[in-house]
Amino acid sequence: MSENFRQTAQSVIPDDPEASAYRFIIVAAKRARQLQNGARSVLPTTPKKPTVAAMEEVRRGLVQYEDSRYLAEHPAPSEE
Repeated sequence: MSENFRQTAQSVIPDDPEASAYRFIIVAAKRARQLQNGARSVLPTTPKKPTVAAMEEVRRGLVQYEDSRYLAEHPAPSEE
């Protein structure tokens, strides 16, 4: 059973060096909470479970988010 779960997780979590699996899970969890509270999905056909819809939206890059730690370490150049 754990091998099946591992294969499923590997197919869902993006293999992107810039995005960590931890970040993916946090963003998807926050998006799932929004969907549970009534937000509309941006997918044309929405799965019945909000967690599945949220993971798919994040995987496709349809959910915008900011990494506050990255922004703190790399401030935007000031315009003078």
